[in-house]
Amino acid sequence: MKNVGVWSEGDVSRWLSEEGMQEYGDALRQMNGARLLGLTEADFQRPPLSLVSSDGGHQLLERLETLRIETHIEAHKNGHANGHAGGLPNGTSKPQRNGSLGTKDFSKEMVHIPIPTLEAARSSFPAEWGKTGIAFIYAVVGLVSTTVVISVVHERVPPKEHTPPLPDKFFDLFDRVEWAFSICEINGMLLVGLWLIQWILLKYRSIIGRRFFFIVGTLYLYRCITMYITTLPVPGMHFKCSPKLLGNWEAQMRRIMKMIAGGGLSITGSHTMCGDYLYSGHTVMLTLTYLFIKEYSPKRFWWYHWFCWTLSAVGIFCILLAHDHYTVDVVVAYFITTRLFWWYHTMANQQSLKETSQSNPFSRVWWYRLFQYFEENVSGIVPRNYQLPLSWRAMPWNRGVKYSRLDIQ
Repeated sequence: MKNVGVWSEGDVSRWLSEEGMQEYGDALRQMNGARLLGLTEADFQRPPLSLVSSDGGHQLLERLETLRIETHIEAHKNGHANGHAGGLPNGTSKPQRNGSLGTKDFSKEMVHIPIPTLEAARSSFPAEWGKTGIAFIYAVVGLVSTTVVISVVHERVPPKEHTPPLPDKFFDLFDRVEWAFSICEINGMLLVGLWLIQWILLKYRSIIGRRFFFIVGTLYLYRCITMYITTLPVPGMHFKCSPKLLGNWEAQMRRIMKMIAGGGLSITGSHTMCGDYLYSGHTVMLTLTYLFIKEYSPKRFWWYHWFCWTLSAVGIFCILLAHDHYTVDVVVAYFITTRLFWWYHTMANQQSLKETSQSNPFSRVWWYRLFQYFEENVSGIVPRNYQLPLSWRAMPWNRGVKYSRLDIQ
């Protein structure tokens, strides 16, 4: 590793990017390595550093402490390479108070290095998988409730022979393309798959996972309400809706289970009911997966962001091109999804918005208590850090030097 003390401003900027701390790039753009190592907690109490993060620079200070340790180790190794026994007075080879041996047995030398505790890191971004499990159950309840409401609304959809499709400007401009909806669902599955892989590799996957599950559950509960209160006629004469069951609850349950098993997708043959138009569930997933992929991936992966944006945009366009949803269904779905995503993350990233007060209008939304429960122990912006699902230290081929804490009375 290059000596941190001789880092240039560019080296500092690259290190911040590698550590997922790009938000400090502007504030530290004129700082070299020596000045970086000299930062203290007091520096984060005044501008410009106090304006960057609400955690008082806690995350960056922890990384700086690790960097100081690595620099100390590197200097110690260089000292041995030059034939010196660092830390041994007058070249003595006798053990000293810190437990180090002499110059004749470097392989067994014990170096007293202050290792920072992990309690602070845990308190900043605790895993809390129990809360993530509750958020997952919440999302499942929302999805299952949506399927049940679709089955109920299906019984109320007027026959297309008696109530033709409503006028739609997009349908006037573009003729229906039969295979377009399959493209939409394929793009949706690709985005969900990419997001799943990315989520598994995230370091703070538990926090980000419960955010995703909460937003999905809330969006689909909203969708239950809009579908139930206003039943729109089918968007096109091409629709072939399943026969109405007229109160046969046993058959309805089988139909609901079939739809859940098929993921609610038309290409699996599980979605044969009508009435789930306002608003579009496909647009919700196409939009939401892209938003999470972009939010929790490095900014330098612009090509990845554009690829996912293209999948999302083409998928949404194909929904309309297939005439499987009215344009208003897609517009409302996009609006509600983006606003809920932005509102939630704005609240999660600002400590003042996690507190109930007269000056915080967000505290009046019905899901605010649940939001507080999920985010109460998360301090600051969750870094875009990645790691393998299993600890690298547990791998059999990892034979690196290990350090342990040495308490000296």
